[in-house]
Amino acid sequence: MKRLRFCALLLAGVSPAAVHAQDGTPSNPAETAPQEQATSSGGLEDIVVTATRREERLQDIPVAVTAVTGDSIATAGIQDIRSLTQVVPGFFGGKNIGLFLPVIRGVGSSSVSAADEANVATYIDGVYQPDPFSTYVDLAEVERVEVLRGPQGTVFGRNATGGLINIITPDPSFDARGSLSGRLGFLRNNSMDYDIRGYATGGLSDTLAMDISGVYRKTEDYILDLVRGGKLGGIEVVNVRSKLLWQPSDSARIVLTGEITDQNSTTNATQPLNDNTAGRRFAGVILPTGPWQTSVDSLPQLDFRRYNLALRTKFELGAVNLETTSGYMHNKTLQSTDSDASNILLGIVSATEPDITTESFSQEIRLLSANPGRFQWLLGAYGFWLDASAGIRIISRPGGPGTTQTSTLLSPELATESYSGFGEGTYEIVDKLFLTGGLRYTWEKRKFTQVVNGNNLFGETSQSFDRVTYRIALRYEFADDANVYASYGTGYKSGVYNYTSTTPTAVAPETIDSFEVGIKADPLSWLRTNLSLYYYDYQNLQVLARAPTGNTFILQNAASAEVYGGELEVTAAVTDDLTIRASGAFTHADYKDFPLAQGFIPLPTGGNTPVSEDASGNQMTRSPRTSFNLGFNWGRDIGSGRIGVSGNFYHSSRVYFDFANRFSQKPYSLLSGELSWTASNENLRFTLWATNLTNERVFREIRNGPLTTDVTYETPRRVGVGASVKF
Repeated sequence: MKRLRFCALLLAGVSPAAVHAQDGTPSNPAETAPQEQATSSGGLEDIVVTATRREERLQDIPVAVTAVTGDSIATAGIQDIRSLTQVVPGFFGGKNIGLFLPVIRGVGSSSVSAADEANVATYIDGVYQPDPFSTYVDLAEVERVEVLRGPQGTVFGRNATGGLINIITPDPSFDARGSLSGRLGFLRNNSMDYDIRGYATGGLSDTLAMDISGVYRKTEDYILDLVRGGKLGGIEVVNVRSKLLWQPSDSARIVLTGEITDQNSTTNATQPLNDNTAGRRFAGVILPTGPWQTSVDSLPQLDFRRYNLALRTKFELGAVNLETTSGYMHNKTLQSTDSDASNILLGIVSATEPDITTESFSQEIRLLSANPGRFQWLLGAYGFWLDASAGIRIISRPGGPGTTQTSTLLSPELATESYSGFGEGTYEIVDKLFLTGGLRYTWEKRKFTQVVNGNNLFGETSQSFDRVTYRIALRYEFADDANVYASYGTGYKSGVYNYTSTTPTAVAPETIDSFEVGIKADPLSWLRTNLSLYYYDYQNLQVLARAPTGNTFILQNAASAEVYGGELEVTAAVTDDLTIRASGAFTHADYKDFPLAQGFIPLPTGGNTPVSEDASGNQMTRSPRTSFNLGFNWGRDIGSGRIGVSGNFYHSSRVYFDFANRFSQKPYSLLSGELSWTASNENLRFTLWATNLTNERVFREIRNGPLTTDVTYETPRRVGVGASVKF
């Protein structure tokens, strides 16, 4: 009967197809702050995380981590990684040409280059996600998300100089269950938003279990197209993920995962900031008169299809556990952007000939201590291989109508080969005093070939990099529910080639030294407070800018930066009915030495003059000095169900988008909320929700180049209804 029920759940749970993905704004930016589930006595339950590659209480690890459970994600309406930026302190979600660019404590990548992985790493079920086109992950049926702040240079290691986003999805269950949910939203220009999700799991035999999840997500076009009429800016995404669990014995566990994602969007539709486009010099130019408008001559495009396969194994061998993680990813991306943000053909960059293709494989083996004792240890080895190719068409006609148009086809090929070994151990020196030490050695080789209009410019060039990174931490439990810690750690990201470059030169590796102290305390059963303070010495940070000529991008090194700050998180289950969560971050992130920053100065006639300027002392891009959020969940049992009200308020100080600090988003606030009714058995739920309730006009991204300073806006106000059912 259970198997028949599971088959029915499979049909009911995934008939909508599959996953949503990103549009301009978090699709539902956390109407309620994520929080630990309150116990029936008004207390807070423990959260178990794997931030150190073994299961431990969140409050017991000497790492700054914010964990959001799957239940909190479901009840809060959090639908993608970027939504978490409004509730995780020190976490900012930038975007470039529609791609997610996470920043943690001022450290983050702005690169959109294939084979240039972000320095805030993303892992899904232990598998590293290397492609910048695939790190904006929909949070469909997840167990929890852990955001680790600070360099993770030992047990995770790969390129995690800024931090790490660790997404854990549930494994199949032998008990049949399922869920189905739908949301309908309304936004400007009579556009609508659809989100349908399903999940089902159950046993196939005594040793086999399976699950499948799917989401279909569509945001209709809502940006007015002033050239062709109609609208742009929409997105449609389908995602399906399925797992097969084989558990031949109590000491062996093998999980195979397959996933496919398909996205079609025009979310990279831009408009000139303050009418700054070189197209303004020519007759017939059309200029937007307000936000959420565009007048590009070339239709924007950001489409991709991704296939993932992963295999995880765990074998309990008595005193030790053996774990392996294998991952394969294949990604194809079609992307096109108007370089002057106007209806005058001056420049277009497109990757449609044929596309941007990346293929990667990773393999990790870990051996962990399994018995209790004063000393716990972990040893591991890791291998990573990536190949990337692209066809990038650059169309240029800077003289405007009636002048000669040039067309250049770049066909780069890049490859990465990387190996590392690592280990970490924790020893209880005396009762309640713990010393942790970790070490990782990484060797990496990058290869690069550039072909321009069929001509190979310099053959295959390559460069190797290696580095030892390490971490040491001391933690003391001064009370049953309180401890303090101090740590010193290092982070490293290897050198990399820019895939639009016509020279065989890689940028230098970036490094970071981190000092951190913190306190984690549950002073009362209903109150949790976590505080962390840190200082970074950040060297040779890799930054992206528009090229001074042409329509491409350049990678360069900023010599050094100084970063320091702190975060405070407070969660209070005030009563059985009311939980309040607040967090705040102060981030001082400045370029300490950056004398040759690529910059652009606006021209009175439109467009910009490229300059090299000294950005030393300027605030780093996408790094607000202060940010905070305040959220609450209130519920009351009434009759056969429970009514709930939740809300979240987020505020950010000024955010700069260029090295010279000329262009910025002024301080802003976002307000979201939800009203819900849940049946007493928790199997049926109805919601009324709203995001960006005050319809704030917030810049998502500002980009400078020779032809324009263009912008995109966060999604305007959305209101909607939703319903979900559990089987």
